[in-house]
Amino acid sequence: MERTAHAYWLRSPGSGEIRTVSLDPPGPGEVLVRTLCSGVSRGTETLVFDGRVPENQYGVMRAPFQEGDFPGPVKYGYLNVGVVEECGEGSDRGLLGRTVFCLYPHQTRYVVPADAVTPVPEPVPARRAVLAGTVETAVNAVWDAAPSLGDRIAVVGAGMVGSCVASVLSRFPAARVELIDADPGRAAVAEALGVPFALPHEATGECDIVVHASASQEGLTRSLELLAADGEIIELSWYGDRRISIPLGESFHSRRLTLRSSQVGALPPSRRARRSFADRMSLALDLLADPALETLLTGESRFAELPEVMPRIADGRLPALCHLITYDDADETWAG
Repeated sequence: MERTAHAYWLRSPGSGEIRTVSLDPPGPGEVLVRTLCSGVSRGTETLVFDGRVPENQYGVMRAPFQEGDFPGPVKYGYLNVGVVEECGEGSDRGLLGRTVFCLYPHQTRYVVPADAVTPVPEPVPARRAVLAGTVETAVNAVWDAAPSLGDRIAVVGAGMVGSCVASVLSRFPAARVELIDADPGRAAVAEALGVPFALPHEATGECDIVVHASASQEGLTRSLELLAADGEIIELSWYGDRRISIPLGESFHSRRLTLRSSQVGALPPSRRARRSFADRMSLALDLLADPALETLLTGESRFAELPEVMPRIADGRLPALCHLITYDDADETWAG
């Protein structure tokens, strides 16, 4: 008997749909996962939705279980939490019935290799676990930044990624960490995370490290201004096909400032010999035991509503840090 599931596809830039997909039973070393919830990553998924992935980045930007190609039709996404319903021959039977995180698009059920899922720790509820991919990005950024005891650190951009980075950095002893955003409404997010907040013109300068995550020219320029001599910017923003300009002719050279990228697709050189991607993901899930991180879940919709919800997220009518997608009876809804 053929089994089916339902998946969200970007048909073309600006337009998505729900498609019926066929499911094979899990083979050797595979598991079948029923999705409980997924998350819409506002930054990257909005760029994909709007068709703003540069052609020369098509390969780099592929999600682990993406189907189709940019700019569309494409099945894209990477924040998925579900429960393992079946295990194929040779896969770990201990996964059966476990709640797991997987870098999978928005789909009601799916089959993946068992080593593509990570069990969610008991203290972490499924809805909060959708943030694991973003916290993993934050872990990678902190490894790249390599803060020291007592460092003065600013995080510019209180979006989903920047807020996660600030939360992780605030755990460093004696560090001064400040979360900066042009939207005064983000002060409530910072307060929930236990991190001091400042508007750009109020931010404290003379920073040893600035992590930039605002995806704006103004934010990157302000990041340069906040650095102390010999300070370093860790750039997390991805601008898609946009070109930006920054003032490298002022004190950039005389103060010996550094601008360095961080990207979750590769482990930092300082960790590659001693850590795996699985280690990084497990650490991210452990960090999600902090209930304060649930403040980053700022909206919720049902899976069937995704074709109408995505345009509203992309154009800002539906403001969100991470928008949660729920899957209660999703397959039954579409079957009917």
